[in-house]
Amino acid sequence: MTRTQKEKMLAGEMYNAADPEIQADLLAAGAWLKRYNSTLGDSAEQWHLFLRERLGEVGPGAVIRPPFHCDYGFNISIGAHAYMNFNCVILDVAKVTIGDGTAIGPAVQIYTADHPDDPEQRQAGLQLGRPVRIGKHVWIGGGAIILPGVTIGDHAVVGAGSVVTRDVPAGAKVMGSPARVRG
Repeated sequence: MTRTQKEKMLAGEMYNAADPEIQADLLAAGAWLKRYNSTLGDSAEQWHLFLRERLGEVGPGAVIRPPFHCDYGFNISIGAHAYMNFNCVILDVAKVTIGDGTAIGPAVQIYTADHPDDPEQRQAGLQLGRPVRIGKHVWIGGGAIILPGVTIGDHAVVGAGSVVTRDVPAGAKVMGSPARVRG
């Protein structure tokens, strides 16, 4: 049985993002984001209700301050009492898991979207995604960028402006571009 492009996307295989089902999901997410991002003056409780409409999982007390941007939303799981500040971006063509109590500073970008190295595959519109996993009680400083396929262990700290290109061990402190373990 042939899988749909969306099924391929969700499985982390090469897929064509121009597929009508995928484009419909992007449009639906865009409409939701337009509504969500208009709630800046609303309460955290109201934001929570909105998040539960679109995100895959939303733990109690989880907060994402608008404006917020994502591709689909349904691939995002945010744990209990996790917090994301203003202007965060999640490209969620694959799963993004954010653990309980994690705090994410403003303008952090989390990318699962990736592209093939082969130029012919890129020209054909093929893409793929690799999941990002962020553990419990992690702190990610403002402006950090988390690249596809990265896992950040529990209690880790990512310095502001860092570009995380590889896994971060539990309890580690990383900073820089590319991010490296520091004292």
